[in-house]
Amino acid sequence: MEKLLGLPVLASEHGQHVDQLIWYVHLLMGALFVGWLAYFLLVLFKFRASRSPKADYIGAQTHATTWVEVGVAAVEAGLLIIIAVPFWSKLVDNFPKETEAVVVKVAAQQFAWNFRYTGPDGEFGKQDIKLVSASNSYGMVQDDPAGQDDIQTLNEMRVPLNKSVVLHITSRDVIHSFKVAAFRLTQDAIPGMMIPTHFKATKTGRYQIICAQLCGNGHYGMASGFVYVDTEEDYNNWIQSKIGGGGATSFE
Repeated sequence: MEKLLGLPVLASEHGQHVDQLIWYVHLLMGALFVGWLAYFLLVLFKFRASRSPKADYIGAQTHATTWVEVGVAAVEAGLLIIIAVPFWSKLVDNFPKETEAVVVKVAAQQFAWNFRYTGPDGEFGKQDIKLVSASNSYGMVQDDPAGQDDIQTLNEMRVPLNKSVVLHITSRDVIHSFKVAAFRLTQDAIPGMMIPTHFKATKTGRYQIICAQLCGNGHYGMASGFVYVDTEEDYNNWIQSKIGGGGATSFE
């Protein structure tokens, strides 16, 4: 399916359902194309000039075609709802518990991605929007003990393989959109809002993060962020290296 539709590599658990939805929509569009093309050719044949040399300014006196159009539109809407609603319900209802997942806070800015992890205590430090600055992306309260071991990175997010990841996404300035095509994941980042989303990576590797909203003249710079999917051992080693190497400081 990926090759046929020209889709990027699939590297998340829920991504297969997104691809199925795309496939079903393409099948629906193909069926509609064939149906309307057949109807168009029928009309061309039935009302050809050789059969009706003189124009009829009154036209058809029946509402049958109107009912056909309404019926087709209703079927289209019904099929899309039948296909899309179960998928959306599954995505929302299967939201993992944060106690059983890796939780990462994501703060978009012009033109980079900031990531924040909890340290060994498993708690994020307190934040105050009044403290947000170039050197304090999250407005961390510096004297809060819970935040002393928090880990911050710039344009680098690492997650373990086959483990649920919960992201809390916001923006420091304008509207951005966090998108990783390989995960079939897109979520707007809106100033003043912390929006949760989740995924589970199924392939190790490096996957590019892009911004799906035009966020300014340096919009292209948002593509400098990457998600690294590591084995659990490599991920734990990375966490320890950040804790031991002063990863709690800002990388801006």
